[in-house]
Amino acid sequence: MLAGDHKGAEGKILKIAKDKTKAIVEGVNMAKKHNKPSAQNPQGGIIEKEAALHISNLSLISKDGSATRVGYRMEKDKKVRYAKKTNDLI
Repeated sequence: MLAGDHKGAEGKILKIAKDKTKAIVEGVNMAKKHNKPSAQNPQGGIIEKEAALHISNLSLISKDGSATRVGYRMEKDKKVRYAKKTNDLI
């Protein structure tokens, strides 16, 4: 995370919604949801689940563990992504 209450938090991306420019990251931006009792969950109760974040607040982590931006370059006939900080291919 680059900004907000969870700045500096790291996690695996679980889902991306390109049309809404949002992403869900494992263990980050947890929200409490109240569940009504049902056949599957007769007790009901409160569960914690990840809420969506805007993609602009996310950054990739390079192999050494630091946040990096992504660049593109041509290698032979292929367009490849690389980490700008370490110059490693992603």
